[in-house]
Amino acid sequence: MNAQRLLHTIDGISTWFGKAAAWLIIGLMVLVCAEVFKRYILNMPTAWIFDASNMLYGTLFMIAGAYTLAQNAHVRGDFLYSSMRPRTQATLDLVLYIAFFLPGIAALAYAGWDYASHSYSINEHSNVTADGPPVYHFKFMIPLAGALLLLQGAAEIMRCVICLRTGVWPSRLKDVSEIDVVEEQLAHSEYVDEDARKEAIAHAANIEESARQRGMGGDLQR
Repeated sequence: MNAQRLLHTIDGISTWFGKAAAWLIIGLMVLVCAEVFKRYILNMPTAWIFDASNMLYGTLFMIAGAYTLAQNAHVRGDFLYSSMRPRTQATLDLVLYIAFFLPGIAALAYAGWDYASHSYSINEHSNVTADGPPVYHFKFMIPLAGALLLLQGAAEIMRCVICLRTGVWPSRLKDVSEIDVVEEQLAHSEYVDEDARKEAIAHAANIEESARQRGMGGDLQR
């Protein structure tokens, strides 16, 4: 129970940062719309908006990485993994986390801190545009993203160890998911109730048929 509470606490930290970073999408949208209006309607382009939009998107991309890992939503080239038993999955994940994830993300955090500190010490500004905005605050997102990923990675390693001991994956702190993704996962899982599997397969088929009908409707209209 204590281990599960710790896992959910770490998931909660990653989720909080991910959702906070998601608000940057609104700022990015406002900047892009303002620049389009100024450039094509007023003929008054603003040089620094290009740098600002890059910083907003880059911050969102980096800070949301730990949240995505907490939701087990990173892209996975899955040919065999989903058909493995939980202990086999946990063994594979544990090896990969220790051999590749931890060294790579630790290097990112370490080098990113040095990179950002140097940028701050020289008061670095963007050289993409003339008189570009400062960028050192943006570069500090690199070690922050690395630290968040290391924290969430520790939680994922704990999950692997727990699964190796119990044979069952511990729960995650759930957040919103696309319904077709959820149904697809249930339909292809070997470790769910048979009634739930049949319901998931039927629901996924309905979604696919609805999408096909929409596509046919669009083709007829064209």
